[in-house]
Amino acid sequence: MEGQGSTADPQLQHFIEIESQKQRFQQLVHQMTEVCWEKCMDKPGPKLDSRTEACFVNCVERFIDTSQFILNRLEQTQRNRGSFSDTMSD
Repeated sequence: MEGQGSTADPQLQHFIEIESQKQRFQQLVHQMTEVCWEKCMDKPGPKLDSRTEACFVNCVERFIDTSQFILNRLEQTQRNRGSFSDTMSD
């Protein structure tokens, strides 16, 4: 049984990794939606005033910037781990 994880189907491992990333992203979206709502929405009404709308736009833009930074960082970490593993196996 030992080492079974290393012999698992690479396509399955890739699928699981992608699904995990999707789940983390959905959690971030949910969390950020909650944060932006609490931060920007004073009184729910039939229309957004310009201040509330600007707050939501700014909040979402910061979220996108932050998400992009995190995704880039994760990709960089994955590449570094891959090259580290390749070096260790030589």
